[in-house]
Amino acid sequence: MAVRYNTGGREETEVDDADEVASGHCPECDSAALVRSDDRGELVCDDCGLVVDDKVVDHGPEWRAFDHAERQSKSRVGAPTTSTMHDRGLTTTIDWKNQDSSGHVLSSEKRNQMHRLRKWQERIRTKDAGERNLQFALSEIDRMASALGVPRSVREVAAVIYRRALDTDLIRGRSIEGVATSALYIACRQENIPRSLEEVSSVARVDRREIGRTYRYVAHELGLDMAPVDPKQYLPRFCSELELNEEVQQRAAAIIEKTTAEGLHSGKSPTGFAAAAIYTAALLCNEKRTQREIAQVAQVTEVTIRNRYREQLEVVGIDFDEVSARQ
Repeated sequence: MAVRYNTGGREETEVDDADEVASGHCPECDSAALVRSDDRGELVCDDCGLVVDDKVVDHGPEWRAFDHAERQSKSRVGAPTTSTMHDRGLTTTIDWKNQDSSGHVLSSEKRNQMHRLRKWQERIRTKDAGERNLQFALSEIDRMASALGVPRSVREVAAVIYRRALDTDLIRGRSIEGVATSALYIACRQENIPRSLEEVSSVARVDRREIGRTYRYVAHELGLDMAPVDPKQYLPRFCSELELNEEVQQRAAAIIEKTTAEGLHSGKSPTGFAAAAIYTAALLCNEKRTQREIAQVAQVTEVTIRNRYREQLEVVGIDFDEVSARQ
């Protein structure tokens, strides 16, 4: 039933085009500006004022809350399912507080009972070796992701990749830490989060060589399409840590674009390539940073920066003696 308000009172008109209302458009003026008023239970067109529906069902909770803490205390649902937990967060969680629902302290007999329940709850969460493997690997991924400062989406992707590797029996003969670290590195590559292999290995419990070998194996067996890393992805973070202005970052990006178009970056480390471009751009913009400072931020050697930036100058067409005079 569509209802229109006018100066003469309330006038009711039947709505024939139910499909149009269901599609989110006003049947009177074909506008998509439909506003839902939860307090009055009405769906109103914001343009012409037609009350499209005056019996809207409120799908929210029956209680009211005025802040986040009150909303959390009254909510009767749990957190959404997530792949970052071995049981996807679906098991029961027993609170560590020895209090009842009213906040009263439990008796000694009840406290002992709750202690036994917590102990058995922790035991039955991992019923076999596969779940214990998954629990340890996901905790490692979460630890390394926190140390690297990557977003939540990367952790979810890394957890899914590790689960696929576990289901296809790629863990056999390899360490859990190595496969978990490789899954995190692959997730960073897929989500375009610039983290080099050196940075990942610095927070891992396995060496860089094992991570690289396991990463290539997992990516090949799972059929993951890994595009080459763009050196420009490292520029914002490196320039921020070196306290360089926007002009230097834009100049470095232009150098990388021109040199990569010539194929100079092929077979070279993207972090070293980005570090050399930053060093060259900083010299050209009179924002000098030493090779040692840039090498520490990019986690490459000074020799790598010297070799790469000379090659970049040659391709870009900048005189090496002119730039050297500014050092």
